[in-house]
Amino acid sequence: MRKSLQLQAEMTEEFGTCVFDVTLDCEDGAPVGGEADHAALVCALVAQAADGARVAVRVHAVDHPAFEADIATIAGQVGDRLCHLMVPKVESVADVERVVAALAAASRAELPVHVLLESPAAVHRAFAIAAHPRVQSLSFGLMDFVSSHGGAIPAAGMSSQGQFTHPLVVRAKLEIASASHAYAKVPSHCVVTEFSDTAAMKAAAQKAAREFGYTRMWSIHPGQIRPILEAFAPSEGEIENATKIIAAGAHDDWAPISFEGQLHDRASYRYFWQVLERAHQTGRVLPHEAQAYFSAALH
Repeated sequence: MRKSLQLQAEMTEEFGTCVFDVTLDCEDGAPVGGEADHAALVCALVAQAADGARVAVRVHAVDHPAFEADIATIAGQVGDRLCHLMVPKVESVADVERVVAALAAASRAELPVHVLLESPAAVHRAFAIAAHPRVQSLSFGLMDFVSSHGGAIPAAGMSSQGQFTHPLVVRAKLEIASASHAYAKVPSHCVVTEFSDTAAMKAAAQKAAREFGYTRMWSIHPGQIRPILEAFAPSEGEIENATKIIAAGAHDDWAPISFEGQLHDRASYRYFWQVLERAHQTGRVLPHEAQAYFSAALH
């Protein structure tokens, strides 16, 4: 956890903006019987994080005995320093409501909630969960999803390639991405466990971004962060093209324009603005004309 926070600080300095979140883990990180001590450690690390750092915490699932204590301790003590709260194994809107109630009891009713969907039933309810106003992001829990099928999905379904070919896994990914976009929430893609295989990591990230509609992705090792950023970032050509189209649209007060033989209007302006936002969020170098749009964030 300390290494992750240090890496975040170093890369923020390098890129001029915070390009990834750090999620401190209480679910898998806490030893059995040591949940309270681990929550206290997480609080100490959050309190020590640099100003402007984007730090989240994954608490225990709502049916775990430590869930309410996690919320009371972490949200109650350092909730004002968290960018969001991650809740695993969310199965229904009722689970989200339980999280919301626990946060209200800890006086952190404004803290965004990210949810991890890890079962067939949770995927079935993805649209209802995404519609909840307190949910900011939906993540796909690949390994638990595969294991919840009782062996019906082979182990290859958890691999960097198999997770993009097995029909049940593909369906789950698409349902979560579609539900997220339907309600303007952020779809976060699952991990790739082959953390030493950079090529596999980058190929999976590119598929998630380009073919499955995901706009963020989890890493489980520091070596995965740069390949993910590169895969999710627009190319130099896309950034240059977006900059020109936005500038031309602004010049004409956002009326329809002809640009290099193609029609552009407010719908395409919105798309190309999103390209520039992704470029900024992933630490890409922006043309001078586009830098002004993000001057407040940069300074």
